[in-house]
Amino acid sequence: MARKMLVDGEAPVADGEQYDYDLFVIGAGSGGVRGSRTAASFGAKVAICELPFHPISSDWQGGHGGTCVIRGCVPKKILVYGASFRGEFEDSKNFGWEINGDINFNWKKLLENKTNEIVRLNGVYQRILGNSGVTMIEGAGSLADAHTVEVSQSDGSKQRYTAKHILIATGSRAQRVNIPGKELAITSDEALSLEELPKRAVILGGGYIAVEFASIWRGMGAEVDLFYRRELPLRGFDDEMREVVARNLEGRGIKLHPGTNLSELSKTADGIKVVTDKGEELIADVVLFATGRTPNSDRLNLQAAGVEVDQIGAIKVDEYSRTSAPSVWAVGDVTNRINLTPVALMEATCFSKTVFGGQQVKPDYRDVPCAVFSIPPLSVVGLSEQQALEEAKGDILVFTSSFNPMKNSISKRQEKTVMKLVVDAETDRVLGASMCGPDAPEIIQGIAVALKCGATKASFDSTVGIHPSAAEEFVTMRTLTRRVSPTSKPKTNL
Repeated sequence: MARKMLVDGEAPVADGEQYDYDLFVIGAGSGGVRGSRTAASFGAKVAICELPFHPISSDWQGGHGGTCVIRGCVPKKILVYGASFRGEFEDSKNFGWEINGDINFNWKKLLENKTNEIVRLNGVYQRILGNSGVTMIEGAGSLADAHTVEVSQSDGSKQRYTAKHILIATGSRAQRVNIPGKELAITSDEALSLEELPKRAVILGGGYIAVEFASIWRGMGAEVDLFYRRELPLRGFDDEMREVVARNLEGRGIKLHPGTNLSELSKTADGIKVVTDKGEELIADVVLFATGRTPNSDRLNLQAAGVEVDQIGAIKVDEYSRTSAPSVWAVGDVTNRINLTPVALMEATCFSKTVFGGQQVKPDYRDVPCAVFSIPPLSVVGLSEQQALEEAKGDILVFTSSFNPMKNSISKRQEKTVMKLVVDAETDRVLGASMCGPDAPEIIQGIAVALKCGATKASFDSTVGIHPSAAEEFVTMRTLTRRVSPTSKPKTNL
C-alpha cells in the first residue's frame, strides 16, 4: 500500500484506500526524470510514462530526456560546436597555420554523430530511472481523474494506473505561424535532423532559437536571412547587449530584416518562394519558423481532474508547483514560468522535497543565469538595465567594457567582446551581469554564484583577476559608464 503523505491543504485519503503508486509522472524529460528520481530516493513508489524515442517529436513520438536532450539544448550545442570551426579555420591563418586546399564540411557525418549521441543519452536516462527503482511505462499519459492516469498506445489500447500524486512534466512544442504555405516551413525539431544542409536559409523569429540557428547555418556556409518583428532580436534581454548580438550576426554575414514578417510561402522549381509583409521576395532551400513554443497540455484531459490552464494552455500552479487539483502537480515548460532545463530541474527537486521529503521548498527564480548560443554567445544573469530601472527605488550604476579579445589582435577578426554590470547605487549590490563574447556562458556561470551570494561591486573590485583572460574584465571595470535614474525611460520598444 502506498504511503499516505500529506501536504498542507490536502485532504487525507480515506482509510483503506490504495493506489498503484505514490507518484505517477507524465513525461520523462528533464523535469520528469528529476522529479521521479528524487521522489524515489525518499522512498516513494514511482512510475513514469513517456512516448517511444524519435529525434522529431509528434503525438506518438518522444523519448527519455525530452526536448533538451533529444531535440533541443544538446543537439543544438553539438551543431554550434560544428559551426564554430569555420571561424576558427579563418582565425588560424595569422597564427601560422597554413591550410592548403579546400576545407570540406560533411553535414551527414555530423548529423550521424549527433543522432548517435542523443540515442546514447536516451539510453542513459532510461538506465538512471531504472537504477532509481522507477517503473517505466511506454505510451501517452492523460488524466482520467485526480488520482488516475490513462496511458494510451498508438494502436488504441489503454491502461489505467492510480497514484496518490501525479506530476505533469510534458514540456512544450514548437509552434507554426498561420500563413499561406506554412506547411512548407520547418521548426527546430526538423532543423536538427535535415537530410541536406541548406545553402539558402530563411528564419522567422527573433528569439534565441532563431539567433542560434542563424549562427549554425551561417557557420556551415549557408546564406542566412533572419526576419523578426522588433527593431532588435532577443526581446527581453538587455537592450545594449541585443545591439551587440545584432552587430555580431551581421559581422558574421547574416542578413538581418528587422521590423519584417513573412506573409506567404510557395513551392517553386528553384526552392521555396518567400514573400514578406513589405512585398520583398526571395528564394530559400529551407524556411524555419522559430516564433515561440506552446505548452504540451492539450492531450492531457486536464478537465477530468479540474486542472486549470491559462489562455495559452500553460498549467496554472502555485509557488510549490501545485495545480488547482490538490493531488496534481506540474513543472517545467508546461507551466510556462522560466522555460529553461535547469529551472525545470529545480522545480522538480523542490516538488519532491515538498511532497516526499518532508520539506516545504519553493523554487527560487531570482538570479537565474541563461545563455544564447549564438556565435559568439551571449550570457546573462540577474536584471537587465531596463529591468533594474523598473524595479529600482534609487539610481542605477552601469559599468561596461568593450574590448578586442587578445586572440582577435592576431587573427584580425573585427568582433568586440562586451561586458556589463548593473549595480544598485545605494546598496552597491550587483543586480545583473551580462557578456557577449567567446566563453560567455562559462564565465557567467561563475558570476551567477556571486550574485546569488549578494555580491557587491566592491566585492568584484577587490577580487584579483586571472591574467590574461577575458573574465578578468569583470573585476577591473572600475570606471562608471553612466548613472541612470528610475525616471529615465528605458528602451522598451526595440
